[in-house]
Amino acid sequence: MRPLLLGLLLALTLPPFPFGPLAPLVLVPLLRGGFRAGFLMGLGFWSLHLLWLPQSFAQNFGPWGAVPFLPLVLLKALSFGLLFALTPTPLSRVGGWVLLEWLTEQGELAFPWGFLGYALLEAPGRVLAALGGVYLLSLLVLLFAWGLSRGRWYLLLPWGLLWLLPLPEARGEAQALLVQGNINPLRKFQGELDEAVYLRLTEEGLRAHPEAGLVVWPETAVWQIPEGIDEVLKGRPLLTGLNLPGPNRAVLYREGKVLAHYDKTRLVPFGERFPFREVLGGVYAFFFRAMGLGELGDRTPGEGLRPLRPYGALICYESAFPSAARGLVRAGAEALVLLTNDAWFGPSYGGRQHFALGRLRAVETGRWLLRAGNDGITASIDPYGRVVAAIPPQKEGFLLAPYALRTGETPYVRLGDWPLGVALTSFLLGLILRVRPPGWRNR
Repeated sequence: MRPLLLGLLLALTLPPFPFGPLAPLVLVPLLRGGFRAGFLMGLGFWSLHLLWLPQSFAQNFGPWGAVPFLPLVLLKALSFGLLFALTPTPLSRVGGWVLLEWLTEQGELAFPWGFLGYALLEAPGRVLAALGGVYLLSLLVLLFAWGLSRGRWYLLLPWGLLWLLPLPEARGEAQALLVQGNINPLRKFQGELDEAVYLRLTEEGLRAHPEAGLVVWPETAVWQIPEGIDEVLKGRPLLTGLNLPGPNRAVLYREGKVLAHYDKTRLVPFGERFPFREVLGGVYAFFFRAMGLGELGDRTPGEGLRPLRPYGALICYESAFPSAARGLVRAGAEALVLLTNDAWFGPSYGGRQHFALGRLRAVETGRWLLRAGNDGITASIDPYGRVVAAIPPQKEGFLLAPYALRTGETPYVRLGDWPLGVALTSFLLGLILRVRPPGWRNR
């Protein structure tokens, strides 16, 4: 049961838990072992890392809402069992682990959670993500563990320095008003969006902070741009989510006109779209009835990433994808704006976990990130990943959020996921060294 315990400990090194500095030490014994060790480790890791899922779903949908948690954890544990079975050496496992993380960002069932790079989120050394993204951070964590497994304990010194590096100042010359409506997610789902809340909070916020030059409302805040908004905005632009029947849309609006819109491209599997419906239609129908949801249809995905003038809109789940933020900046976004509805997470730590993922998108792209959440976390994050302003979650309110428009590209934005090439090399080299013939040194 030792791998199971190590899996639990590894989960504690990732947000929202505070034990990131211990990640390489926990990983050292996990660089060896076969299928059984990997499966048990994965069972412990994913059971704790995703514990918010049954907590939030059971609260929103009753006991049946917690049922999908078990097959998800078993499948994720199985993936680690296969990883451990296919990587017989520590070096091959270092590369294979990072490649497995990348695979979880791909395809119809993409679920990019649990990356080891997030262990560095609270370390100033997270700025290295500007060079190679979260995959570079994951590779570094694993390489430190690999070095320690070979008795190179002096590596604890550079690892410690990653937690002590000073960061430069980042000044936000502009101000935005971020509005947090705190609407019950089930009420939103049933169509009770209560646009009056957003009008009232925006009017109060602009009265208190007339210097705000942009107003941001969360994901699916309203069905349409409400009447009377121009009198409240007084010429300021509004960036808001619209809860349309098909697409999950973000729009940039000003003085009676929608200047630009963006439709969410990364839809939540089993939430906004239902994979393999032609085969699993009966299963879906059973759970929809059990949860009192009626017949749910798939949302319509957007055709591609495109910024809303200078703003790159990420909608909820998209903030977990490094490729989404990178694509928006390559398309010209000078600031990132994340519209989300984390009320579905309820009182669990899922909302804080989701918040952590988005913070690293700011670092990777070298952009400010404005985050407007229906029930939080509503915040402003600078290009170094620091939270410079925030308001408490689970209450309605508004936030005067500093930010700045920035141009230029970080090495990660220019070069993309180049650490995957290093990971692949590590994986193959580890396998080659494993199968080298006897006496190869004497040839």
